[in-house]
Amino acid sequence: MTLVTRGLEVRYGDLVAVHPLDLELSPGTLLAVTGPSGAGKSSLLWALAGALTPYAGSVTLDGEPVGVRATAAARGVVMVPQGNGLAVMLTAAENIVVPLIGAGVPGAEAARRAAAALALVGLEESGNHLVEELSGGQQQRVALARAFAARGAVLLADEPTSDLDATNRNRIIEGLRAEAERGAIVVMSTHDPEAAGQCDRELTLDEGHARWRELSPTSGTAPGA
Repeated sequence: MTLVTRGLEVRYGDLVAVHPLDLELSPGTLLAVTGPSGAGKSSLLWALAGALTPYAGSVTLDGEPVGVRATAAARGVVMVPQGNGLAVMLTAAENIVVPLIGAGVPGAEAARRAAAALALVGLEESGNHLVEELSGGQQQRVALARAFAARGAVLLADEPTSDLDATNRNRIIEGLRAEAERGAIVVMSTHDPEAAGQCDRELTLDEGHARWRELSPTSGTAPGA
């Protein structure tokens, strides 16, 4: 399954958020999208997720248009927004289990996935805590655990390490890497050069213009640099 954009352009009125972009991502990819605030990172991720209609161009998954968000989600596109999107009156575990059951995963399997995902992000003791009882960083990790448990074909994470310390940042990067190794296409936006340096490739946006950088996941440097 390949995620492809052709001439993808995102505009808000006269403001060009993402200039025409050709992109082709295969399973096993871990891509960092970097750049300053307002560079177009979130706009690109939302367009890839099918939640934002591009001004021009296309986004396809395995040759078929991604389309509206509901269609994208049904085809295995998982989005982790900056605001985490959790239900504050549910527990951390319930925020993971409920959407899994809604997607047809049996209850016992959903509970097992939730427990494993919470352990992966270092929150194995917090499953029964209401979301409103958790810190911002813990809520961010629950949202990522929910994405890991979904086992999607495409995982898009908007600033997934922004509120985390170094230990938890590394946990999340390891989780994203594990998703890529499982065969998912993983794209994360980030301001964090340490996080970006652990990815396979880096797409830097500057006022919507893109440039590529190949990375070595072990060194965080461009090969041959």
